Amino acid sequence: MIAIHTKYYGPTDSGGSKIRATDGRGNKVTIPYPYELSDVDCYAKAAKMLCKKMEWKGTLVAGGTQSGYVFCFTDSDHYQI
Repeated sequence: MIAIHTKYYGPTDSGGSKIRATDGRGNKVTIPYPYELSDVDCYAKAAKMLCKKMEWKGTLVAGGTQSGYVFCFTDSDHYQI
C-alpha cells in the first residue's frame, strides 16, 4: 500500500512557502504553497501532483499528523483489515 506523506516548508530568504509530497521510496514533488486553497486541500494538491507524476489512480483519504497529512488509497487490495 502506498502512503503519501506531505509536509509544509515555510519561506526562506530565497523562496516562498511550499508543500512536499513523498512516498517513502524516493519519489517526491514540491509545489508552491497554494494560498487559494485552505488547510487539507493544500496538502491534497501536492499528493495529487505526486499521483499524476507516478501515474497512480484511485481515491485518496487523508489523516492529519504533526507535520502535515498522510494520504492512502481506499481501493487498495494489497492490505485489508
